[in-house]
Amino acid sequence: MSQPTLIYVYDALCGWCYGFSPVMKKLYEKYRGSVAFEVISGGMITGERVGEIGKVAPYISWAYTDVEKRTGVRFGEKFLNGVLKDGTAIFSSTKPALALSVFKKHLPERAVEFAHALQSAIYYDGIEPDKFESYLPYAELFGLDGAAFIAEMHLSDTEKAMLADFKLTQQLGVSGFPTTFFLQDQKLYAIARGYTDFENIDAAVQELLSEPVK
Repeated sequence: MSQPTLIYVYDALCGWCYGFSPVMKKLYEKYRGSVAFEVISGGMITGERVGEIGKVAPYISWAYTDVEKRTGVRFGEKFLNGVLKDGTAIFSSTKPALALSVFKKHLPERAVEFAHALQSAIYYDGIEPDKFESYLPYAELFGLDGAAFIAEMHLSDTEKAMLADFKLTQQLGVSGFPTTFFLQDQKLYAIARGYTDFENIDAAVQELLSEPVK
């Protein structure tokens, strides 16, 4: 019988996903021995939506406080007074999605940890998400060769893997991020749409795991 799987559909540029990231990491730490975890990049900002952060995401300048109040996360000074205040950094979901695709090729079992690191890199450390070199030190944090990691981000196979994530997001009917599913006994359950606190999503996981096998 296949192992139960928690499927986390997120986008590295999603502020509410950043707020949800500690919840997901806590779930991962609690259940990784009995539940498989899969992280899917949603492609929230692609195509015509890509542009300077000051133009494509001006709401962040005030909405981030709502995320902080609701979730307890903090946006870093380097992001708030650097990237956001300057307003010229290109906001695109593509590069962080490519980075996640490369990471999943090497360390798929730690994808939740890397997604958490990516969001902290963007919203706390203040990296520019559309620059390939921004991801080198974060790959190295997990023991991967940074230069080789960046080179793999340029490969066509990596782009195909990223686009497969985007397509799967659509097939799952995801209309907002984060969205969390639980796959068990070939049945897919949506256990959270949008930010959900740990207690509620943990209760949903426990309930599904306790169901008798049919």
